[in-house]
Amino acid sequence: MATKTRPPKSPGPAPAMSTRQLLRWMWRQLTSMRTALMLLLLLALAAIPGSLVPQRSVDRQAVDRYFLQHPDLAPVYDKLGLFSVYTSVWFSAVYILLMVSLLGCIVPRLGVYWRALRARPPKAPRRFDRLPESRTYQTDADPQTVLEHARAILRRKRARIDVVDGELRAENGYLREAGNLIFHCSLVVVLVGVAAGGLYGYRGNVIVTEGNGFSNTLTQYDEISSGAMFAEDQLPPFTVHLDTLEAEFQVDGPQRGAPKHFQANGTYTSEPGAEPEPFEISVNHPLEIDGTSVFLVGQGYAPVVKVKDGTGRVTYNGPVPFLPEDGTYTSSGVIKVPEAKPEQLGFQGFFLPTAATLQDGEAPVSIFPGPVNPNLGLFAYAGDLGMDDGEPQSVYSLDKDNLTQLKGKDGQPFRVNLSLGQVVDLPDGRGSIEFVDLRKFARFQIGDTPGQTVPLTGVVIGLLGLMLSLYVRPRRTWVRVRSLDDGPDGGSRTVVEVAALDRVPRGDPAGELDAFVEKLQESTGKQEDAAT
Repeated sequence: MATKTRPPKSPGPAPAMSTRQLLRWMWRQLTSMRTALMLLLLLALAAIPGSLVPQRSVDRQAVDRYFLQHPDLAPVYDKLGLFSVYTSVWFSAVYILLMVSLLGCIVPRLGVYWRALRARPPKAPRRFDRLPESRTYQTDADPQTVLEHARAILRRKRARIDVVDGELRAENGYLREAGNLIFHCSLVVVLVGVAAGGLYGYRGNVIVTEGNGFSNTLTQYDEISSGAMFAEDQLPPFTVHLDTLEAEFQVDGPQRGAPKHFQANGTYTSEPGAEPEPFEISVNHPLEIDGTSVFLVGQGYAPVVKVKDGTGRVTYNGPVPFLPEDGTYTSSGVIKVPEAKPEQLGFQGFFLPTAATLQDGEAPVSIFPGPVNPNLGLFAYAGDLGMDDGEPQSVYSLDKDNLTQLKGKDGQPFRVNLSLGQVVDLPDGRGSIEFVDLRKFARFQIGDTPGQTVPLTGVVIGLLGLMLSLYVRPRRTWVRVRSLDDGPDGGSRTVVEVAALDRVPRGDPAGELDAFVEKLQESTGKQEDAAT
């Protein structure tokens, strides 16, 4: 009678991991080299928006223009932190995870490498013919002499050598793993250096008109961004006075209007009471003051405007920076006259360095960035500028909530078109505005990033470590000798067996082994009738 066999029970679900096991698994995943490489790639991808999208820490005006040009897309970018990529939460998270992952990879490997440095070369395998490269020959030299010559040859290659029971064991190439570890440690040094510079450093922008100066205090900056550990007392107490700004453009050819030369000239004092010293700042040639760099990052025009109010009193007289918006330096700006009577006055419009009317009836445009035919076009407003309540305002924007636009006799918005030296009366007896002179302004970027040499040093050391890891080849070499009593006249011969094993699949082990055997044969001799 046949017996029935029960089908095997299907295995149940795997038991759930404990909290400790889950944390250990997560730590192993995070500290794997694969995860470190993925985080490094992710960090590189995350930095791409910082190059494509304007950053508030670099150019706040460019961010404002982006909001005007892309009113629907800009708020989405702002919520994602794309206008402040390098200080965003998600970029910082990737940055910190990469540092933790690298440290988790490096620390265990340091222990393994330390044990490998203390270990002796391994014992030779029983059969050399199973290794990728091996050689055999016979000689009349005694075994001890062969081993001594082999030791001398391998010692020149800085190999670690042991001789045990007629067998020579050698291993070299330990610097390869050292170079690998140095490279990864240098990455951590670079990351720490960049993070420290971001935490303790600052960067600010300021516009200085010809004939004016700048003091290195927070209130003097147009915009400034700093790290979480930055303190105001870190600012060196220097002052800068701009005398002239040289600006040259290509006047002909296909590159007509392209920038040719920019240079800011003036004096600076490193501290209160110090003697003024001259400076010349050009593109990529900053002024260094007590570790702080002053870069020339832009220039523009500042028309000198004189405004009289309805009482005939001069209520404004000075330069007004207009910010360039295109390659022909079509610039926008705002003039605020809070002292005007009977109502405050405001002006908003454009400055054209070289104004030209392309067609009759059209508004003039700028056709060249140089000041060949300067023209100032403004719309006038009267009312409350909103400056009396103490709320800070941007000097480059006009709050029109409580302002009324002035209109001409035809009922259309009154537009002021001023050439250099021209005066225009405002409607309703509200005064006049005059284009007195034209000056240039320089836009300086002032910043200090402490510990800049740390990332640079890390990069240099990392390149050296990478070269070691690429060019050093770890290799194990074995030489085995044994006596053979079949020499001529009853003498004995020595059979020499040599083998090598590369631990990395690179180089030419066969050629180098042949060279080693040839040197050994030259030292010990070779029986010509011996089988190889």
